[in-house]
Order: sequence, then C-alpha cells, then structure tokens
Amino acid sequence: MKNIKNYISADSCDSLATLFLLRVKQSPNNIAYRYCDKSTGTWHDLTWQEMAQTVCRLRSSMEHEALQPGDRVALLLNNCPEWIAFEQAALSLGLIVVPLYANDRPENIAYILEHTESKLLLCPGITYWHSMSAVMGQLNGLQRSITVNPWQSENEDPRLTSLTDWLPAKGKTKTEYSPTTHEIASIVYTSGTTGPPKGVMLSHKNILENAYAGLQCMDIFPSDSFLSFLPLSHMLERTAGYYLPMMAGATVAYARSIPELAEDLLNVQPTIMVAVPRIFERIYNGLMTKINAKPKLIGNLFHKAVEIGWQGFLHDQGRSPWTAALLTRPLLDSLFGRKVRQKLGGKLRIIITGGAPLSADIARLFIGLKLPLYQGYGLTETSPIISVNRHDDNRPDGVGTPLPGTEVTIGEHDELLVRGSCVMQGYWKNEKATAETIDSNGWLYTGDRAVIEDGHIRITGRLKEIVVLSNGEKVAPADLEMAIAMDPLFEHNLIIGEGKPYLTLLTVLNAGLWQEFATEIGVSPEAESLGLQQVQDAVLGKIEKLLAHFPGFVFVKHVTLSLTPWTVEDGLLTPTLKLKRAAIGRHMEKEIEHMYTN
Repeated sequence: MKNIKNYISADSCDSLATLFLLRVKQSPNNIAYRYCDKSTGTWHDLTWQEMAQTVCRLRSSMEHEALQPGDRVALLLNNCPEWIAFEQAALSLGLIVVPLYANDRPENIAYILEHTESKLLLCPGITYWHSMSAVMGQLNGLQRSITVNPWQSENEDPRLTSLTDWLPAKGKTKTEYSPTTHEIASIVYTSGTTGPPKGVMLSHKNILENAYAGLQCMDIFPSDSFLSFLPLSHMLERTAGYYLPMMAGATVAYARSIPELAEDLLNVQPTIMVAVPRIFERIYNGLMTKINAKPKLIGNLFHKAVEIGWQGFLHDQGRSPWTAALLTRPLLDSLFGRKVRQKLGGKLRIIITGGAPLSADIARLFIGLKLPLYQGYGLTETSPIISVNRHDDNRPDGVGTPLPGTEVTIGEHDELLVRGSCVMQGYWKNEKATAETIDSNGWLYTGDRAVIEDGHIRITGRLKEIVVLSNGEKVAPADLEMAIAMDPLFEHNLIIGEGKPYLTLLTVLNAGLWQEFATEIGVSPEAESLGLQQVQDAVLGKIEKLLAHFPGFVFVKHVTLSLTPWTVEDGLLTPTLKLKRAAIGRHMEKEIEHMYTN
C-alpha cells in the first residue's frame, strides 16, 4: 500500500463517536485492530465494519439501562477491542467515560466509581469483582457491572452479569446510528502521587483537536501498525495510540502483556510505538547487562557504534559537520544497531516516549543505534500532548516544540504555562483545584520548571519535587534518581534529604544482578548481606561515580538496600509506575530514621 494519508480532520467531527463513524464509512474493510486469543495463542484481525457491529450491540444494551446523556460509565479493562467498542457505544449516547487502571488498588477504584457516581462498570472477569467485593457494597450508584469473561456461579451480586448475557442477540443488531454529542467525553483521574486523585474533565473537542494537532507533527499512514501496551486509561496511549491512529486509518495491535512484549514485537512488527521512559530504561538495562558480559573488545565496539551513530544523527539533523569517521557507520550499525532493531520487530519508524523524563544518555544510545525515538511532553490536564520532537528537528535533551494551536510561556519560578484547546474543562467536583490550576486568562500552570530555547521546551524539574537540605542547598531528586538508574543494578531509587544535613537513598536492587555483584565483592548473595558495611561501601562507590557530574554538595552518604520490589499493589507506585514519594517515605520510616541517626 502506498504511503498516502487518509486523515479525518478534527473540524469534520462534532464528537469522538462521529470520528469513529467517519472512519468506518471511509475504511470499512481495512484492519482496525489486532488481538491475540490467549487460549490458543492465535492473532485475530477486526475490520472497522466488524467493530461498528460490536459497537451497535453494546449501544443497544446501554439503551436498556435507562441511562441519560452525561451519566458516567467506567472501564476497568486491559487494552483490547472491547475497551474501544464499549467506549464508542457510550460516547454515541452522550455518556461520559471513566477509565480505570486494571492494576489499581480496590480502594482507589471504589473511590473513583463513587466520586463519579458511575452507573456501569465493564471489567475482565468475576475474579476482579471478588477482589473488590469489600468495597463494592458502598457503591450505591452502580447499577450494573459487566464482565467480559463468562462465568457461572450462584448467589452473586444481582448487579453483576456477563457480556454474553448482557448483549442482545446478533440478529437484532442495528447497523446505523447517529451519535449524541455531550461536552465532556471523559473524566480521567490523575495518578495521585501526592494525594487523592483528581478527575480531569476532557471534552470531545479537547481530545479531537489534540489528536489532530499530533498528526501535523508526524506523518501517519493507513499502512502503519501501532503496538499498544501502555494502559488505555493513560491519556498518552488513549490520544496517541487510539484516537490518533483512528484519525489516520492505521491499525492498532494489542500486546498481550509487558513480560510478553519482546515476543509481541517480533510477531506484530509494528511501525509505530508509544511508550513511557520506564520501558526504555528496562530495554537499556537489559542491553547493557548483555554488553557488559561480553569481552571488552565487543563492549568497546558497541560504544563506538553508539558514538558514531550519534554523530551521524547530528549530521543528518544539520547540527554537526561530516567527518571521515562516519564512513564506519554502516559497518558498526550492521554489527549492533540492526540487530537491536530486529529485536524490536525490525520495522519501527516512529517511537514516541512521554509521561515522564527520559534520560539523555538512554535517548542518545537508542538514537545512536538508529532507533527513531522522539520525546514528547504533556499532562492529563492537556489531553495530554503539549509538545513533541519532530523528524527533522529532534533534540532528545528536550521535549520538542509545542503542537500547532498550543501556546506556552514561562511564568514565575520558571514554571511552564500552557494555553490552547488542549486545556481541560476543569477538575470534577473540585472548583478550588481548578481555579488553582487555570487562571482567568486560560493559562494552565503545569507545575513543571522549564526553559524554552529556539522554540524547544526543556523540562528542568518539578516545582514541588525539590529537596532543600538543612544548609539551604537545593537538589532535584528525579535527576539524581535517573542518573543512578543508569546502572541496571538499581531497579527503584528514592532520594531522601528534605531538611536534612545530607542526602540518603532508598533503593531496590535487581535480584539477578545483586547475585553477580555479591560474588564480585566476595559476600554471600543472601538478603542478609545487604546490611554489611562492605556492601554499603561498594554500593556507595558505584553511586559516587554515577553522580560524579553533579555539583560537589550532591552526594549520597547512606543507603538502604532492598530486594523487595515496590509495586502498585502495595501502594508504593502509581498505576503508571511513578514513585509515590510520600507513601514510600511512610513505608520505610524506620529505615530513613536509621540512616540519619547512625
């Protein structure tokens, strides 16, 4: 298929449901979605017309629930075609969709369902319902919960039914409908790293115009294939990995899981992928672990390949002159870069990363291996994309230039302010927080410090995530944590030091690499060895080297080591795998106290 664009513009749609109908009309027999049947391991394709038939059946069932435009319905599913179909059916009736993280804690899910007074809930199976049974009794507004997977059991909650029982017979399926537009399309809850999550109200226009603006920055074709693995409850995946490909007529394939991602990349061979930095950190750590285990000559050649690849990238961008060393680029690329790209499917031409800062060293490595990595930036409150790097002007130390129609400026304390059609309608049932976030002139206060150079935005830190030592020195903990994470031994890192005389570190070590490290320094690999002074000194020596390029006052004096991962389930990570700093601090209060009293 030739690379001919087939975009549906934002101004041709009065709602996200209209976008779907227009795509069905334009490309009825094209492949819309691919998914894997986990019971057989077989991949299946769904056309846009087949998706439309499923949407109509779901819409018919919703009509029997006596819902009114503006009522809220919730989705608690991993990424799959049913997620899309349920949302499109709801949007076509003017309902407001509330996405939930499938790996979130039951009390958080219950809070959101209660806060939004959601009337319908779609979840995977009865085990999900049972896991939330302790909190479901308080949800008086929930009138129906539907499970995708069938089940047979007695004495279940009368609100509970399976999708097969809830849907009408196929013969009664409608084939056409006219969508109902409601101003608010979705209420999306922030991850809540510092308190209860807030419900971000996003309109149809917010999302449509943000997705279309994204298409003005990257060429997407009907022949493109996206691999979707970030949760659809995350606005980056929803806008860039769902609505945007729908506008472009591209295919979306749903990965089975993160552990199976490597295999899915080989099976699907996507051309476009959207991910958060944590994914690239894991790939980087795995790659570096393998390289470090090779003979020194291989390691040196690898780093030379990255260096020459990076120089070639800068030359291609018009930011450095040609040198004779670039003549070695094809040979070095055949030894390393091509092999790495093949492990990722071999066809990737666009990789978008956002949702958190990406280490410049990791970006440099991937780009040096000729992986088309583009860093962007946004917030749930901005639908979410604010800026992204472009193919011909890609500066991976920053997050690119603003999308068309989006204004940015630097406010007090170097805070980045944003204005445009991407800015949310406000926080659900929280006028105070809305007024604190959006001023009377429409500027949204991001909470991020930034600089703007030649139109490019570079995020320098968070306003509220600055550690101030007792001597007045200020430290951006995320920068230090990112630098430490460059060594794959360190899985999770949290810098401590607010109001203290020096910095300390809480860290979770990679269990496999800890075994190797323990052998290397001559101690038993048992967990009890983590507290030995010999281990502490060796780890602090590693950290000192990793932080060598920071100012002299930036050093870690003590460290608490653990082999127990921080997880979403124990409340220490958000569903998007960000650290919950306050929760970790409370959880490890004794360990922190010990580092400052001994």
